[in-house]
Amino acid sequence: MSGTKPDILWAPHQVDRFVVCDSELSLYHVESTVNSELKAGSLRLSEDSAATLLSINSDTPYMKCVAWYLNYDPECLLAVGQANGRVVLTSLGQDHNSKFKDLIGKEFVPKHARQCNTLAWNPLDSNWLAAGLDKHRADFSVLIWDICSKYTPDIVPMEKVRLSAGENETTLLVTKPLYELGQNDACLSLCWLPRDQKLLLAGMHRNLAIFDLRNTSQKMFVNTKAVQGVTVDPYFHDRVASFYEGQVAIWDLRKFEKPVLTLTEQPKPLTKVAWCPTRTGLLATLTRDSNIIRLYDMQHTPTPIGDETEPTIIERSVQPCDNYIASFAWHPTSQNRMIVVTPNRTMSDFTVFERISLAWSPITSLMWACGRHLYECAEEENDNSLEKDIATKMRLRALSRYGLDTEQVWRNHILAGNEDPQLKSLWYTLHFMKQYTEDMDQKSPGNKGSLVYAGIKSIVKSSLGMVESSRHNWSGLDKQSDTQNLNEERILALQLCGWIKKGTDVDVGPFLNSLVQEGEWERAAAVALFNLDIRRAIQILNEGASSEKGDLNLNVVAMALSGYTDEKNSLWREMCSTLRLQLNNPYLCVMFAFLTSETGSYDGVLYENKVAVRDRVAFACKFLSDSQLNRYIEKLTNEMKEAGNLEGILLTGLTKDGVDLMESYVDRTGDVQTASYCMLQGSPLDVLKDERVQYWIENYRNLLDAWRFWHKRAEFDIHRSKLDPSSKPLAQVFVSCNFCGKSISYSCSTVPHQGRGFSQYGVSGSPTKSKVTSCPGCRKPLPRCALCLINMGTPVSSCPGGSKSDEKVDLSKDKKLAQFNNWFTWCHNCRHGGHAGHMLSWFRDHAECPVSACTCKCMQLDTTGNLVPAETVQP
Repeated sequence: MSGTKPDILWAPHQVDRFVVCDSELSLYHVESTVNSELKAGSLRLSEDSAATLLSINSDTPYMKCVAWYLNYDPECLLAVGQANGRVVLTSLGQDHNSKFKDLIGKEFVPKHARQCNTLAWNPLDSNWLAAGLDKHRADFSVLIWDICSKYTPDIVPMEKVRLSAGENETTLLVTKPLYELGQNDACLSLCWLPRDQKLLLAGMHRNLAIFDLRNTSQKMFVNTKAVQGVTVDPYFHDRVASFYEGQVAIWDLRKFEKPVLTLTEQPKPLTKVAWCPTRTGLLATLTRDSNIIRLYDMQHTPTPIGDETEPTIIERSVQPCDNYIASFAWHPTSQNRMIVVTPNRTMSDFTVFERISLAWSPITSLMWACGRHLYECAEEENDNSLEKDIATKMRLRALSRYGLDTEQVWRNHILAGNEDPQLKSLWYTLHFMKQYTEDMDQKSPGNKGSLVYAGIKSIVKSSLGMVESSRHNWSGLDKQSDTQNLNEERILALQLCGWIKKGTDVDVGPFLNSLVQEGEWERAAAVALFNLDIRRAIQILNEGASSEKGDLNLNVVAMALSGYTDEKNSLWREMCSTLRLQLNNPYLCVMFAFLTSETGSYDGVLYENKVAVRDRVAFACKFLSDSQLNRYIEKLTNEMKEAGNLEGILLTGLTKDGVDLMESYVDRTGDVQTASYCMLQGSPLDVLKDERVQYWIENYRNLLDAWRFWHKRAEFDIHRSKLDPSSKPLAQVFVSCNFCGKSISYSCSTVPHQGRGFSQYGVSGSPTKSKVTSCPGCRKPLPRCALCLINMGTPVSSCPGGSKSDEKVDLSKDKKLAQFNNWFTWCHNCRHGGHAGHMLSWFRDHAECPVSACTCKCMQLDTTGNLVPAETVQP
C-alpha cells in the first residue's frame, strides 16, 4: 500500500486491537477513557476511547493488500500481498508458540511476478489462503495456498529469491499452490462463500465467477462490470455486494443471472463496501475524497406465498469526521461501531446510531426499537393518580359488556364503572326514553314514541301556547307561588328528567326517596323545595345531618330555611342573598337563590352549571312560561352541543342535534364506544345513515378487532343488526360447486321439497347427521377430505376414526347454526383441504400439507393463524 491511502483492519478475535496498513503495519490497542485521563502517547479516537501504539512492522515493503488470520491462534498473524505477487506471512507480536513460529516469514511465490490485488482466508479451513493476481499471459490469476504446506523447491530462480530484508537472509519459499484457477484472466477481488469450504467467489476482469474446488474445470459466472470489492452478507450467505466506479450491485447467488438490486450511482468512484457484522442487511459504502459514509439498510418483506419481494432500501449518510476518509472498518462484535482513518493517519472511533422506531400497541403500550434492544412503556396498574387513557377505559368496558344491556338500559353506566356523571345521565335518559316510548306505543300507536327520542327541545316546541300559569300553595306555609299548569308535554318532560314516574300523577315522592337512599341529601332537599314542599326539604336536611355520612352543617341550612319569609325587605332575604354564594354545595346555593328570587326571574337556579341539567330543565318546565322555556331550552341546548356534554342528550334526543353534540363529545374524549351504542339505541334511520355515526361505528368495530376481541365485535354486530336491521350484511362467502358454480347452501334453500337442508352438508348439530355428498344443483360429487378421504358434506363424527367423545361434543351443540369441525376448509395456495376439525388436528403436529408430495406449508401462510381471541386475557 506504499504510495496509496492507508487501510484499517479490526482484529477478528481481539475486540480492542486494530491495524493500520500503509507503508508499514501499525498495531494499536483501544482503551476506554470514560473514567480516566488520556495517557501520554495515546491518540484520542472519540470522547470515550483512545488508542495506544503497541508495535510497528516494516519488514514487508510494497504492500498492496492485507488479510488478518481468522483463527484464534496465532493472534497477530497477517498475510501481506505485495506488488510482485508474493504473499508473505508476518506477525505484529512475539508468539512463543513453536507450532506457529515457523509460519512467520513464510512466502508464497507465483510462477510469474505481477501485482497481488486481494487476499482472503477461508472461514472454514483456516489454513487456506486465496490470492488474486493481475493477468499474465496464460497463467492463473487465482492461487489458493495451504500455509502449512511443507513443499520447498530445491532450485529457485534468482529473480524470485530477491528479498527486501537483505540478500543474505534465507526464507522458506512455497511455489506450489493447492489450487490454480482463473487462467488467462485477472482477479480484482475475492471472497469465500461461508456455506461451503470449497466455494470461492471471484471478481475477474469482466465477470463474477463462482469456483467449486471439487471440480476446478467448471465455473458459474455472469458477465458484469461490477467486479470490485466482492463481499458476502454475514447474515444472508446468498447475498453478495460488488461495485464498479460509483455503482453498487447486490446479487442473489440463487438467481445469479443479474443483480437483484442496483444502488443509486454516486458521482465519485467507490473505494470500499462492507457489510456490518453485527447488523442484518446493513451495507456501508465509501467514495473517493469524501468524509461521508453511506449506509443502506436492506429489509426483506415476505409475500403471502413465501417468496421474497425486491428489498426495501433505507438509505442514510453518516459523517464520522470532518476530513476525507481513506478507509473504514466495522467492529466485529460491538454493534454498529466502526473506526475510520484519514489519509494523514488520523483515526476516529464512531458508532452509527440506529433510527428509533415507535409503535403503539392496541392495548396502549408504547414500544420502541433501537438496534437489538426493544423497550416497552406500559401503564402502571397500581398507579391511580393518573386518569386512564380512553382506549384503556373502552377496553375494560368492552370486557364488562358495556352498552349491550338493552332491557335495563340504565345499568350500562354501572358497567362503565359508575365513575362518570355524564355517562350516568346519558344512560338514565336513554332508559327513560325507551320506557316511555314503549308505554306510548301501547296506549296509542303513532308518532308519539318518536317524539320521545327527539328530546325535550322538540317536546317543548310542540306545546307552545298551550300552557297557562296559576298560583299553587306551599306545603307547610301559608303562602302561594306562581307555577305553570303541567300539560301532557311538560309531564313527559318531567318524566324524562326522572322527577316523576309513569302516568299522570305528578308526585315526586318516589324520586325523593331514591335520592335519600343514595345519600344525595342536598339534591333531594332542592327538588322538594322546587315542588313547593319546604317542610319536606327541611326534614330531608335534618335526616342528612343525622346520618353517618351526612354533614352536620345541614342542620344550620335547615334552620335557615325554616326562617323563610316572602317579605322583600326582610333581613332574612338580605342575608341569604349575600351569603348563599359562600355555600360549597350547588344545590344548597340554588335553594336560597330560588327563595330570594323575584317571580318569573330564576337565573340563579337556571344558570348554575354545577347543578345537573335534568334538574334545571325540570325546574324550568315547572316555573317558566312557554316563551321563556323555549328560549332557555334553545340556549342550553347550544351550550351542551358546544361543550360536548352528554347530559344534553336529554334536550337534543337522538336527532341531528344529538349527532352534533355527540361529535363534540367524541372530539373531546375519543369515546367512539359510547357514541356508537348511544346512536344505535333509538335513532331514526336517517340519523343512523349519517356519515359521522357510521364512522364511529366502523372505528369501534376496528378497535375491537385490533384488541382481538372478535367475540365482542360479533356481539356488537348482532346488537347492531337488532337495533338497525338495515345494517345486517349480506352473505359475503359461500361454498360453490366446482362444476356448476352454484352455491351449495343456496341450492339447498331453493329445493325444500326434496328435504335437503343445510344441515345435510355437515354444518348443523342435527343428531341424525344425514349424509349428502353431491351438489344438489348438478349432482356432481363434492371434493374429498384430504385426511378421511370421504366426500365433503359427511359429518365429522360419522367419519372413520371419529371418536365417541367427539360425537358427544358435536351432539351437545344442537343450538348452534353450524359446527366448525364440519365446515369446508381449504388452502388458497395449494387448494387442498377437508373438514375443518381434521385440518386443525393435522396442523397441530405437522407443518406441511397432508396431501402426499405437496410441500405447501398451509397454516404458516395465514398470518393470523396463530392468533387467539383476547377476551379472556386479564387486563
